[in-house]
Amino acid sequence: MPFARPTLTELIDRVTTDISGRVTGVESAVLRRSLLGILGRSEAGAVHMLYGFLEWAAKQAIIDTAEKEYLERWAKIWKVFRKAADYSTGAALLAGSIGSVVPAGIILQRQDGVQYRVLAESTFTGTTLQPTVVAVEAGADGDAPAGTPLFLLSPVAGVQSTGAAATDIEGGLDVETDPQLLSRLLQRIRQPPHGGAATDYEQWALEVPGVTRVWVYPLQMGAGTVTVLFVCDGETNIIPSPAKVAEVQTYINARAPVTAEVFVAAPVADPLNMAVKLSPNTAAVQAAVRAEVADLIMRDSKPGSPTLISHLREAVSVAAGESDNVITSPTADVAHATGHMAIPGTITFSSF
Repeated sequence: MPFARPTLTELIDRVTTDISGRVTGVESAVLRRSLLGILGRSEAGAVHMLYGFLEWAAKQAIIDTAEKEYLERWAKIWKVFRKAADYSTGAALLAGSIGSVVPAGIILQRQDGVQYRVLAESTFTGTTLQPTVVAVEAGADGDAPAGTPLFLLSPVAGVQSTGAAATDIEGGLDVETDPQLLSRLLQRIRQPPHGGAATDYEQWALEVPGVTRVWVYPLQMGAGTVTVLFVCDGETNIIPSPAKVAEVQTYINARAPVTAEVFVAAPVADPLNMAVKLSPNTAAVQAAVRAEVADLIMRDSKPGSPTLISHLREAVSVAAGESDNVITSPTADVAHATGHMAIPGTITFSSF
């Protein structure tokens, strides 16, 4: 049977009882504010802390309860490494006079304090300039949509201090979390490499930063072929960009058997639009419904698989605050062609 760790109260009782049995004057030994009583409580507190350390140390000895650096140490044994954070990149839009120079390293800042560095020195040949920028700090917080206001921290001669993001600044990734690392480690242990099995391609793709879900289809393009589709759930648009597809393709090509022809691609997004009669039809309940449907799609959606109407009804029904609903569209399972998968679309709400 498992060992039951004594509580602090139990330890205090044990220590004071032990003291009572070893010294004369039993009554004074157990008094709360007596010297021996204070010593007993101090000793019990120290022992309780040691029990806590032993309990924590025991968890680090088991893979699925290990934390942080101990989890990383376990993962390294199987050559599974935590995916590092990545930096957001894009282009800024600045206005200025012809001939003005924007030096490399100049800092642009968002209104919330997130900063971007200009990568290379650029010269105005017109009244506007679009230098490439990269976030100063790695992480998803560096992502920003086109049009986001940016401000020069230091003045530059001939350049207006107020600018904007010319394109979406994207690609920022947070460092891989412990649960995500543990999931990949357990997958590696439970499904060891088999020289090019479908699970090998899945694990290879998941090793690329940003990749969160992968689907592998052997022989889809003919004999000797393997098709790999994936998404990046951490991005605003989970459908990967051509650059990310090329990155995964290169990574897998370096590890796949020489006899295999690998095709890495992005799934085709099918926005799932819905019409829902809702009671009560309030903004809070609508937001809860959207969140539940989005969570369902993330859990269930996969290329070529239908979206089940029964699951959609369940998702709407479990939304916080919902008392009644009718999904008027769609009215049946939603089919998705090969390579197509559902993503959250527009939900139109109405009252009964």
